[in-house]
Amino acid sequence: MATRTLTILTDDLDGSELPSGTSTTTFSLNGTNYAIDLGPANAKRLEEALAPFVSRARKSGSARRAASGGARRGRADSDRLGEIRAWATANGYQVGDRGRIKAEIVEAFDRAH
Repeated sequence: MATRTLTILTDDLDGSELPSGTSTTTFSLNGTNYAIDLGPANAKRLEEALAPFVSRARKSGSARRAASGGARRGRADSDRLGEIRAWATANGYQVGDRGRIKAEIVEAFDRAH
């Protein structure tokens, strides 16, 4: 007998089924990064709620840099880089023991986790 598994993505706010191609919404507040899956209506509600603040705010660097802690590297970052290197090697990516890891490898790791 064959088994068929379906994954249905749902809106984290109201539980409704998300349309195909919906992407996760990410944002940061007070140094904490958040990710939430929202349908079009709830994504619009979030954007509208934040719009007055975003329009008056200043950008403080890229979201990627903020998420990684910027130029300061702590023990957690070092551990994460080790995990990425081990995962990349096990999944057929070429990555050195030291130095910068290509952005596409980091993105692939993030998608897999």
